Amino acid sequence: ELLLGQRVVIVRCEAINISGSLFRNKLKFKDFLNKRCNPNPKKGPFHFRAPSKIFWRTVRGMLPHNTPRGYAALNRMKVFEGVPAPYSRMKKVVVPEALRVLRLAPGRKYCV
Repeated sequence: ELLLGQRVVIVRCEAINISGSLFRNKLKFKDFLNKRCNPNPKKGPFHFRAPSKIFWRTVRGMLPHNTPRGYAALNRMKVFEGVPAPYSRMKKVVVPEALRVLRLAPGRKYCV
């Protein structure tokens, strides 16, 4: 939808579910934290800890963010923890394809 020109606002990122056990995801994140630029770590990669930034980086990996079209698409997305003031009064839409009940098989592990 972002590439088609739709503006998207994601709220309550702290409640996002990640598939896989908590232990496995902790190991993956620890491995990700070890990746850095040895001569000058300030140049990246940057390891965002906030849930909204983790989600933003995940979506960035799905878009061609190095092209002007992808950059513009990424700028059309806003991501927040909680529900900030202007969006608290707006009608919220749930994407049914993203629901855990439909995406994960019964009995599969997940973490928040």
